[in-house]
Amino acid sequence: MPLLFPHLPRLAMAPWRLSGVVYSALLNDPRQLAALGDAVHQPPYKAPPLHPVLAVRPRNTLAGDGDAIGVPAGADAVCTGPGLGLVIGRTACRVPQAGALAWVAGYLVANDLHLPISSHYRPAVRQMARDGFCPLGPVVPGSKVADPDALAISLALDGAVVWRGHSGGRVRSVAQLLSAVTEWMTLQPGDVLLLGSSADTPPARPGQVMAVAIDGIGTLHNTLVAEAA
Repeated sequence: MPLLFPHLPRLAMAPWRLSGVVYSALLNDPRQLAALGDAVHQPPYKAPPLHPVLAVRPRNTLAGDGDAIGVPAGADAVCTGPGLGLVIGRTACRVPQAGALAWVAGYLVANDLHLPISSHYRPAVRQMARDGFCPLGPVVPGSKVADPDALAISLALDGAVVWRGHSGGRVRSVAQLLSAVTEWMTLQPGDVLLLGSSADTPPARPGQVMAVAIDGIGTLHNTLVAEAA
């Protein structure tokens, strides 16, 4: 597989590289669903989602550790999305939940950024699909992570920790998410599936340095830079 993004990390000792295809699980924190309230029962959906809700992160959104990320003029802040990414190791189709981690070759640190979103009823392309809005950090082999649902996550802004979270407590755990997604779509080696961010992560502002750390995985550093009008 060709190296599409030389700034993205390669999994040590793997015969393939990150493909550049990244899927992000939305509403995988139960508090995010709860915050929608009765709106989930209104048209057009009329019910909470029964299956994973995914967003495809276009290639222009991908960035690496240390990259500066532009914030459009007029935006005072960016919604942060520190979380865990699953690196697929072999073709994943209808993966059984039991033993699903065998399809995960490694894990990485991600920061799934977006501008504030006022509605969940149409694709938030302008808010999410911006250049550099999905930085990906260090990758470690899956064999070095005993339990991907038991990892402490933190976000620091300008060197001060402003949020602490956990990879567990999701609507779907790592194995459940991988199994549910591959019931209806196939993931290829090198693809990345993001577990999804938490509901209570704080915003970051232009000029701030963000550092997302996941125990046993590593730390991802990026600086937000205000774009000219």
